[in-house]
Amino acid sequence: MAITIAALKEAADEHRVSLVPSVVKRLVKQGCQVLVEKDAGAAANFADQQYVDAGAKVVDRQQAIDQANLVTVVNRPDDETVAKLKSGQALLGLLSLSVDHDVAKQLANRQVTTLSFELLPRTVSRAQSMDALSSQSSVAGYKAALVAADHFMRYFPMMITAAGTAKPAKVLVLGTGVAGLQAIGTAKRLGAIVSGYDVRPASRGEVESLGAKFLTSSVSAAGKGGYARQLTKEEQQKQQDELAGFIADSDIVITTARVPGKKPPMLVTEKSVQAAKPGSIFIDIAASELGGNVAGSKPGAVVETDNGAEIVGADNLPSELATSASEMYSKNVQAVIKALLDKEGNIAIDTNDDVMSELVATYQGQVISGRLRAQMGLPEIKKAAEAEKADASSQKQAATK
Repeated sequence: MAITIAALKEAADEHRVSLVPSVVKRLVKQGCQVLVEKDAGAAANFADQQYVDAGAKVVDRQQAIDQANLVTVVNRPDDETVAKLKSGQALLGLLSLSVDHDVAKQLANRQVTTLSFELLPRTVSRAQSMDALSSQSSVAGYKAALVAADHFMRYFPMMITAAGTAKPAKVLVLGTGVAGLQAIGTAKRLGAIVSGYDVRPASRGEVESLGAKFLTSSVSAAGKGGYARQLTKEEQQKQQDELAGFIADSDIVITTARVPGKKPPMLVTEKSVQAAKPGSIFIDIAASELGGNVAGSKPGAVVETDNGAEIVGADNLPSELATSASEMYSKNVQAVIKALLDKEGNIAIDTNDDVMSELVATYQGQVISGRLRAQMGLPEIKKAAEAEKADASSQKQAATK
């Protein structure tokens, strides 16, 4: 029996949608039934009729929840919607369970299976097509450079005119992961002089391949899982001191250092903000309710400083490029669904799989993601193969005594 997949409409301030018509068409062709909440794709320029033409059924929210085996979203839905999910249903999206452990416990207790994109093990090669964090970070980095150019009151490129020559803007990108590299590439295409800073020395080749100057510090923070590790207070202070000179010499600073589920590192201190030139622009992609990379940044707001600089709390840039962001995100959703379904078209979760054992946050009444369990202070769950090996070792030791 084919499963029923539902795509819900996001909150008013989110323009993306979890499934686009082109992906719906592929899912229907595979035998899935797809329900789309009315106007779910409208803010991303996908009309209800496009979904109907793709083979989906447009329904109200209650019908979508009642009939779906798998509910797909961009962000975690409101508490009222979460409360309507039933035992045996699955929820897939950017659920931020690393930030809200209570919600994870509630969903586990109610036997709801959750798959949270921020828990995906990004270093596993076959998980790359599922990597929504990377796809959306790429959108954010591109848009960040455009937002900077829009706020900046001078040219980005060098301009030679009859009225004189305009110097190119100096852009500094802090953090050269997916978002940072996209911001660097976009700023370069706009004609700016670009530098990229990262505490991971291995990033040099990627930054220089885009034609930018690579900057780093004496503090190395190469970590596991595709992220930089969290710095100690002493290391963070040293990093901030070394960054101060780079920041003061820049017209635009784009910060991209997010740490899923944790407070972002402070890269641009209040002292550095106050030392910035009048007209300088700070674009803080990491701005959130937990804090940001720039002192004084506020999510979703533009803060004007006393010295004439601007701090843009760019907390949800992918939503501002909703059509492209939704198309990419929807393909990530499709990749997860493909990995979830067995030959009969039913959801089959292998908790011993190195991808699913992390991506799946809650399953059969418990939290199973290793990373989420560690964050919640829960003991590690051994995989079947590891448990069998441990048992065999114990039996062998007992036999030799």
